[in-house]
Amino acid sequence: MPTLPSYVKLLRDDAREGFDPGVLVSEMERGLGKTRITEHRVKANVPVTLLFRTKAESVAFETWYFEVIGRAGFFDWRNPRTGQVHSVRFKGGVLGELVPLKAGFAASKRTATLEYLR
Repeated sequence: MPTLPSYVKLLRDDAREGFDPGVLVSEMERGLGKTRITEHRVKANVPVTLLFRTKAESVAFETWYFEVIGRAGFFDWRNPRTGQVHSVRFKGGVLGELVPLKAGFAASKRTATLEYLR
């Protein structure tokens, strides 16, 4: 299984995680609604900001994205919060725009959302 390239750094200033609980709520005429589990494995979402310290890193990442994982493929990623390795993919195969941090894209960043099943 491919892994997220080691030269890609994750910025932690906007670190957060969330998941869909996989629960259905049936409204009741009075009192609390009834709930039931609809999915045993839930989809977790982790928004990330990918940092590229050089222009070459951003180009290499695009090559990895298109040729290694084929835009929609899974790859191994170590969750910095738990230390666990998850098989993740980019949600919808979507990467945010490449944003320069230095002139001429000498350093840059882009956003994405990783998704995996818990």
